[in-house]
Amino acid sequence: MAKRKKRKLRTGFTTGAAAAAAAKGALSLLLGGKTPSRVKIELLTGSHLVIPIHTCLFEDKNREKVRCTVIKDAGDDPDVTHRAEIGAIVILRDEETKKINAGPDHAGLLITGGKGVGTVTKPGLEIPPGEPAINPGPRKMITKAIEETLRKFNANIPVNVQVFVPGGEALAKKTLNSRLGILGGISILGTTGVVKPMSHDAYIATIQSSMSVAKASGITKLILTTGRRSERYSQALWPNLPEESFIQIGDFFRMSLEEASKKGFSSITLAAFFGKALKMAQRIPHTHAAKSRLTMHKLSEWSYMLIKNKVFSEKVLSANTARHAFDFILDEHPEIISYVGKQMITSAKLFSGTNVKIHGIIFDYSGNDIFNSEATLGEGILS
Repeated sequence: MAKRKKRKLRTGFTTGAAAAAAAKGALSLLLGGKTPSRVKIELLTGSHLVIPIHTCLFEDKNREKVRCTVIKDAGDDPDVTHRAEIGAIVILRDEETKKINAGPDHAGLLITGGKGVGTVTKPGLEIPPGEPAINPGPRKMITKAIEETLRKFNANIPVNVQVFVPGGEALAKKTLNSRLGILGGISILGTTGVVKPMSHDAYIATIQSSMSVAKASGITKLILTTGRRSERYSQALWPNLPEESFIQIGDFFRMSLEEASKKGFSSITLAAFFGKALKMAQRIPHTHAAKSRLTMHKLSEWSYMLIKNKVFSEKVLSANTARHAFDFILDEHPEIISYVGKQMITSAKLFSGTNVKIHGIIFDYSGNDIFNSEATLGEGILS
């Protein structure tokens, strides 16, 4: 049988690129009088991208205000904003308005956030509190798009661009925006303008931003969890900690520890289920499931080293998953779980450096802390 050719994953474009395209489409209609079907925008990499326009129409009788939208395409990347409508309202302004309202993005250009775009309320992010959550990259792309269009039509007119996202408030509930202090909608993001399929960039950026917010909030000690459930169990364990203390790191074990150390956090607690803890214990920097078979071999070796029972170590090796092994190890030899927890801490210390105090917790699948490196960990963790 012929080997099936693997399909190449499709790239997409960011919310920032979508906003820039909507702004360019709107200004093109204002200055040229024709509704564009698509626009070409310059990305932050210097390359160009053609983006289809979804809707574009005048909103006032004087034909000085246009509302334009783009359907965001994330390609094959799993993104909550995939197929979301991203829009821009562009208004031509007079010289007096220019003097009063000209923003920092460009002489005569003011970029604001409308309905569905979040507002930054906490320090530590790229955008200061009180400003719309439109990151520097998207602001640059919007500015380039506006400048290019003004040059095309030989115009020198003050312009206001208001970015909006229909349904942005609902989309934001599926993100970590509220944790970061971004309220009322989504963020307009993008460091290049292009979304790479299955890209890790967005997740890494969220981890970094979360740590920046925690640092700016005066927090010195973090609880790093591997997902929503381990975070929920951790929050139940420490109900008095502010939510900024809890950061979901996913598979990014080494990167998160290095980033936390770089930002000067003095104490870190790793909270994980057994499968992730096992990978961390083996110093795997990125704990993706693809490495699971190798980790079971090591768990079997550790089991034999600790209890000197070949039958049991072979039972561990034949387990379907780490979770499967966890169930009978917990019943018969819980000391193996403690060993994995201690190895997880040792690995973390290698990645974080000697100036950071590391604790570790392994939860069972009901939320009980089976391994806890410090019995009094729940008391005074911020002291």
